[in-house]
Amino acid sequence: MRTRRPAIASDRFVLGVDLDGVCADFFGGLREIAAEWLEVPLDSLTPDVSYGLHEWNLEPAGGYAALHRFAITQRDLFAQLRPIHGASVVLRRLSNRDVRIRIITHRLFIKYFHEPAIRQTIEWLDRYDIPYWDLCFMKEKAAVGADLYIEDSPLNVERLRAGGNDTIVFTNSTNLEVGPPRASSWAEVEELVMERVRRRQATGQGR
Repeated sequence: MRTRRPAIASDRFVLGVDLDGVCADFFGGLREIAAEWLEVPLDSLTPDVSYGLHEWNLEPAGGYAALHRFAITQRDLFAQLRPIHGASVVLRRLSNRDVRIRIITHRLFIKYFHEPAIRQTIEWLDRYDIPYWDLCFMKEKAAVGADLYIEDSPLNVERLRAGGNDTIVFTNSTNLEVGPPRASSWAEVEELVMERVRRRQATGQGR
């Protein structure tokens, strides 16, 4: 975990934010690299993928792990991703409303390539002026705690909700079967977050 500022009072509303597929256009960026890696036209790779990217037929070329390693180490994927529209400005507005932004991402799942993944992530967050107090690289996202989570991975949403964690699913082609609460834009995320902030303020709850 990387903390950018000193710790503050524990009663502040904490928003747990995923990066890939929520703040960063992970599938769009990886699709361009995959076309190069597979030596196929870009339009031959559908943008409407399922979890695991089976539609791209990666296995004969080495599989997803091999593509991911190439994308991080040879093409600086995490530093080059385009932000999803609205993510930066909405997170800045929420931060200015005293919401504590906690970035929680599982970008270290491939061994021996942690340094470039962490470096590229920090560079990307700073490049797009995304505010955060905490930057957490971990699989079990509930372990660091948040009042509300924003996720796109169906498996992560399921795990978080099963543990009693309030979780918004950010819509993309991998999670269309996941139930609400759901947001299809960052404007909708902002509404849902502020609704919960106001609710907690009205009840006088602390963490």
